[in-house]
Amino acid sequence: MNAPAAPAVRHLTVDEESDGQRLDNFLLRELKGVPKTHVYRIIRSGEVRRNKGRVSADDRVQAGDVLRIPPIRLSAQIEEKAEKPAPPREFPVVHEDEGLLAIDKPAGVAVHGGSGVSFGVIEQLRRARPTARLLELVHRLDRETSGLLLIAKKKSVLKAVQDQFRERETDKIYLALVVGSWPVRKKVIDQPLHKFLLADGERRVRVTDAGDPDGMRAITLLKIVQQWPSTQDRPALSLLEVTIKTGRTHQIRVHLASAGHPIAGDDKYGDFEVNRQLARTGLRRMFLHAWRLRLTQPLTQQPLALQAELPAELKNYINGL
Repeated sequence: MNAPAAPAVRHLTVDEESDGQRLDNFLLRELKGVPKTHVYRIIRSGEVRRNKGRVSADDRVQAGDVLRIPPIRLSAQIEEKAEKPAPPREFPVVHEDEGLLAIDKPAGVAVHGGSGVSFGVIEQLRRARPTARLLELVHRLDRETSGLLLIAKKKSVLKAVQDQFRERETDKIYLALVVGSWPVRKKVIDQPLHKFLLADGERRVRVTDAGDPDGMRAITLLKIVQQWPSTQDRPALSLLEVTIKTGRTHQIRVHLASAGHPIAGDDKYGDFEVNRQLARTGLRRMFLHAWRLRLTQPLTQQPLALQAELPAELKNYINGL
């Protein structure tokens, strides 16, 4: 009896239809049955190559790109895990039309599977809406961030809205509670960001300088909504309206932390001791919420203004201050 053939290196050429798609989304579609965690692992390790060079999960592929895919051998355990589909789940709908769905994502839910997460919002929505021809994430939110998340129902809408984001034709406004008294005159942070991996493969971001070849320009606008002085139980706090003109990974969290005012409850870039203090006063999650989003609906060319109110646990916390 012949042994099964060993898996071989594959080369995939990106088609016209996939031009501009994120690498991770392209591979998740092409590598059917391969768990998302495995797909992200081979990207992070550098085993996936684009035109013989390294590539990141959030890089956008172009028609004609040649992707090298390493040999993939699925163990029985991985195959069994891959067969378990995400449970169907609907999320609170803020807006829906024939091309676009806007939901209010709860904190603690990843937007997609990968990096140790079996499934996220998009996989659950696809299971809940089996007749939908297409459901694709237009952008991302961190797992602990709540609020507005856009999902495209047509490929043309996906590309058009992502182009609006790229050309800074939209307003993405967040509410963030930060530690300390934010300076009234500080209204703009324009500092490039550099992505890197920790020893365990976890993704992190830091502020860098204009001379860094891997630095990506990031612009954050800030406006004070309300401030509270320090008490015996906690430090001073500031509620900010934060508008991002670029959509970099962890942009708001890193920009605010680098300014000396980390987001309250941020376990990656925040102050561990202060977070423990705030947890004792009732804040048990990161206080960052995607609040408002203004864009042009690509199918109608009409302006669209969306808003997701602060979730009860955040509203109750600041009411208690």
